[in-house]
Amino acid sequence: MNRAFRILSFQAAVLVAGGLMMASVSVSTHAAVAQAATTVRIDNFSFNLPVLTVKRGTTVTWINGDDIPHTVVATNGAFKSNVLDTDDRFSFTFAKPGQFSYFCSLHPHMTGKVIVKA
Repeated sequence: MNRAFRILSFQAAVLVAGGLMMASVSVSTHAAVAQAATTVRIDNFSFNLPVLTVKRGTTVTWINGDDIPHTVVATNGAFKSNVLDTDDRFSFTFAKPGQFSYFCSLHPHMTGKVIVKA
C-alpha cells in the first residue's frame, strides 16, 4: 500500500507539472500574438506614433479619429489606403525588414515612419 501511494503521488505530481507547463506555453503563445498587431491613431492632424518600431510580420492598423478624412500612403509605394473617414481603418502587414516612411496625401505635413526589424 505504501508503494502504491508513492507511485500515485508521483503520477499526480507529473500531471500537475505538465498542466503548469501547458498553461505557461498557452500564455506565451498568446503574448506573442498580441505583439503582432499595433494600432496607430490619427487624431488632431497627426499620427499618435510618428515613429514606430515593430518586428517583421506585424500588422499595423491606422484608425482615423479625426472628423476630417485622411489617408496613409508609403513614400516607397509599399502601401496606400483609401480615404479614411472618421473611425475608418487601414491595415498593412510588414513582411520585410526596412524603414517605411508614410504621410497623409490630403495633408502632406502629417508624416510617420515604421521601422521593421528582422
